[in-house]
Amino acid sequence: MKIGLGLYRHMLTRQYYDFARQAGCTHVVVHLVDYFNQGPSNPRNNQPTGGKYEPWGVAGDPNQLWTVKELKTLRGEIENSGLVLAAIENLDPAHWHDILLDGPQRPQQIENVKIIIRRLGEAGIPVLGYNFSLAGVCGRVTAPLGRGHAITLGMDGPAEDVPIPNGTVWNMVYDRNAPAGTLRSISHEELWRRLQRFLEEVIPVAEQSGVQLAAHPDDPPMPTMRQQPRLVYQPHMYQTLIDLAPSRSNALELCVGTLAEMTEGNIYDAVDQYSKQGKIAYVHLRNVVGKVPHYRETFIDEGDVDMIRILRILHRNHFDGVLIPDHTPQMTCSAPWHSGMAHTLGFMLAVKAVVESSQGSSSDLASQRRAI
Repeated sequence: MKIGLGLYRHMLTRQYYDFARQAGCTHVVVHLVDYFNQGPSNPRNNQPTGGKYEPWGVAGDPNQLWTVKELKTLRGEIENSGLVLAAIENLDPAHWHDILLDGPQRPQQIENVKIIIRRLGEAGIPVLGYNFSLAGVCGRVTAPLGRGHAITLGMDGPAEDVPIPNGTVWNMVYDRNAPAGTLRSISHEELWRRLQRFLEEVIPVAEQSGVQLAAHPDDPPMPTMRQQPRLVYQPHMYQTLIDLAPSRSNALELCVGTLAEMTEGNIYDAVDQYSKQGKIAYVHLRNVVGKVPHYRETFIDEGDVDMIRILRILHRNHFDGVLIPDHTPQMTCSAPWHSGMAHTLGFMLAVKAVVESSQGSSSDLASQRRAI
């Protein structure tokens, strides 16, 4: 197992790379989508938050795909800082909104995604994380509900009252000139059909390019959000996604926090099931208290999930990929994001060391947990 850090687009600087190394990371997962672009409810000093119904920001330029030169330069800068670029996380809604919506630009956007995958392969970047969702990450509220009044996120009930406006998908605005109105609700079956078509068309390109597509589950994992269906809102639904396109390139961006928020199944069984299959490209670690539609995010060392048990399962099943903090509560200081991440990474490094130690017996692990 390898410890990494997720960095947003505005964090792709030597200062943040040095922070990652200082905190003990060997790898980074990079977001090239600018979720914060013109987003008044989405400050850059935290993870993308938005509001319960307010979008993150405005999508990018539909005609500007990531170039091989840009990707190779980014990889070189990261490697020169002593890190490994493990994955690019998420596609810009500007590049695939009509794949999600089954709109008129779908054929061209499928070609765009194929180009992006080929360019990642050419640049030597092995994983592309994605989230096939209409509503995206929405419906959450921010409040000082963490330990010591830390600012954290959660849900305070369903998010169905306000449908998705035209020109918005995946919780970002892709067309500010869209006509008034809202998206027509579709069925779960229709959304699965769209995903299956997508995978059937792009997985062969991913295989040829040596790239894994890694699917994130729906966050928050509700059956519907904003009057639109969700795909992976229970742990067993990940298996359906895997079985749609059997391939090494059809993999998972397994988010422990999101799986823990689900109302069915068992988080430990799910991690065991998918890591045994070798289907996990990389892991998001986040702890929570509660289940949807009422939960809150917590610090890594509290919450409902036994993170030591999670890492023991991954180690037992020979998972050799990257684990990154998903996001953390903000700590009360001049650098709330940095301190929250440093706290989480320190915990992860300590647990990893114990789990991987030949002396890592059950009693040692229990003692380590009490000590951390």
